[in-house]
Amino acid sequence: MDETEIQSFPEEVVRQLKTYVYRLIDPRNGETFYVGKGRGNRVFAHIRAEQNLDGDEIDNKLKRIRAIRLAGFQVAHVIHRHGMDDRTALHVEAALIDAYPGLTNIAGGQGSDYGAMHAKEVVQRYIVPAAEFRHRALLISVNRSAAETSLYEATRYAWKVSRTKAKKAEVILATIRGLIVGAFIAEDWLEATAANFPGREDAPGRLGFIGKEAPKEMTSLYVGKRVPDAYRKPGAANPIKYTWRR
Repeated sequence: MDETEIQSFPEEVVRQLKTYVYRLIDPRNGETFYVGKGRGNRVFAHIRAEQNLDGDEIDNKLKRIRAIRLAGFQVAHVIHRHGMDDRTALHVEAALIDAYPGLTNIAGGQGSDYGAMHAKEVVQRYIVPAAEFRHRALLISVNRSAAETSLYEATRYAWKVSRTKAKKAEVILATIRGLIVGAFIAEDWLEATAANFPGREDAPGRLGFIGKEAPKEMTSLYVGKRVPDAYRKPGAANPIKYTWRR
């Protein structure tokens, strides 16, 4: 059967697939631009979502799908691995996200702090002392975005956080693979829009902060230390962690 004719899997195929990890590929250049996991017909849901959306406020994944469609092509769907349980699929998904730089995925895969690392990073992860939090710290994993812009820009934009709770943070700590690499003070949290953050794309439902680097005495407490294991649970996908209770 030609893949261009497939918009959903037959029920007998769904039963055999179980949980799977898939890739969406741009047929214009063969580039994988999204990795995901799901069951049933999840792999096709992105195409339907793009077709049913009005307006321009869509994420980069749907923009890519729209560009492919308007150019007269169809997204290629690849089932990368199937027949798995959910836990195994989470690890496969995370490994593929590490393997394909430049994806349109908004967040890294679950357990991304345990993903691909240089040997030196592995040593840092397990040998350097753990931070002792003396302030209400908001931890933000910038594993992927830090390579694309300055550390401050990668840390401050754009996250699904509670404004009320985020404003309670005394320090914002940027982390990469579980190592604290930057410390900032947020002066205000704003809606993640181009109007509030010139030069950035709108990110509906997300916030960013305006701030500055933390003072040296605060930076010395945290930067270069590792995130304590209590805040680094395998399988956790959320890049945001709070060090204080609500």
